[in-house]
Amino acid sequence: MKKKKKTIYLSLTADTIHHGHMKLLEKARTYGDITIGLMSSKAVAEYKRIPYLNFEQRKRILINFIGVKKIVRQETWDYSKNVRKYKPDYLIHGDDWKSGPQKEIREKIIKALKSYGGKLIEIPYTKGVSSSALTEDLNTNYTTTDLRRGSLRRLLEVKKISRFLEAHSPLSALVGEKTSYENKGKKYSFDGFWSSSLTDSTVMGKPDNESLDFTQRLQTIDQIFEVTTKPLIMDGDTGGKSEHFEMKVKSAERLGISALIIEDKKGLKKNSLLSDTSLQIQEDKNKFAEKIQIGKKAQTSDEFMIFARIESFILGKNIKDALTRAYTYVDAGADGIMIHSKSSDPKEIFEFSNKFRKVYKTIPLVSVPSSYNHVKENVLKENGFNIVIYANHMLRASYPSMENVARTILKNSRSKESDNQLLSIKKILNLIPGTS
Repeated sequence: MKKKKKTIYLSLTADTIHHGHMKLLEKARTYGDITIGLMSSKAVAEYKRIPYLNFEQRKRILINFIGVKKIVRQETWDYSKNVRKYKPDYLIHGDDWKSGPQKEIREKIIKALKSYGGKLIEIPYTKGVSSSALTEDLNTNYTTTDLRRGSLRRLLEVKKISRFLEAHSPLSALVGEKTSYENKGKKYSFDGFWSSSLTDSTVMGKPDNESLDFTQRLQTIDQIFEVTTKPLIMDGDTGGKSEHFEMKVKSAERLGISALIIEDKKGLKKNSLLSDTSLQIQEDKNKFAEKIQIGKKAQTSDEFMIFARIESFILGKNIKDALTRAYTYVDAGADGIMIHSKSSDPKEIFEFSNKFRKVYKTIPLVSVPSSYNHVKENVLKENGFNIVIYANHMLRASYPSMENVARTILKNSRSKESDNQLLSIKKILNLIPGTS
């Protein structure tokens, strides 16, 4: 009677395959038939950037390796549930998880294996190689216009909520690209950028009333794209005249912008957060729907998105008006809805989102919590929002800092006293690769 082969379980992300993975696979197949618990894109996105390759692409690669008999989906970083389900004879892992953020997962795995008599085999971690570093290099050096433009749709597929940070220059975008925070092994970072007409205009010393030319704003975005890899959502103001909106859509799509958000106001744009909105008029919902249809017909790729920004609450109208407009705009082809408010109480926003979600389960909802900034992202997520935009914070942070330094120099007739407010010369020389 032929002896039954032992079963082996490996957990992999496998967005990039390197010699460390090969070493692990070579060792595993000496023990028996390999089952790979392949991280879903959703699981990866909870701890890292979304994978360069989707689940099916990664699965297709791995199934062709010698010794791999089965690929199963792993929905979380804690795969003790999969271990209990498939009951492998051995689980093989590198020994780098004995300390650090994966230590807790290791303990759960050992407990799951013991529950039925499975064993853990740990092999020495292959030093000098990092999947995260390789993936980051891949994103940095091989991001194309099409990949960047389509990455917003991929984010919406795999993340419950994505965070976008305002960027008004390449340097501010680099801060958004590189800044991260780690807690209990989970990495928090910004998923993309928001190009704000308010901050773009302010940087140029112009009022936020569409006086800054659309082409000039695209030039800034093009410069941001030269040094970053993440998707960008653009504030398109009112979209301008319907006859011109078609051209704007084509230009934004061609550049690699993922989404254009236009607001349903009429005439010359005025900022929604102004205290006096008496001169601001909301566009007829059917005319605005026609503008959306013009934009959707103009685009040539499936990835590009047009979101409708609803100004009903800004202009003192009720939730019925906001919802009626939302349904009209989605029916016209809008890919998502931004509901805007300048109230510090998110009650009306959440009433809208929960009622909207009863009708449209998957249409993306965007929140811009500038006025209700005490609300945390998990609360927005629980109320049906998919995207949160921090709409003007980078510019608002920079101005007080520059003003304080300028005043300090004037006060002391020298710059020494401002040193503690400044980035060191050494750091600024090392900030951009190739400077030093």
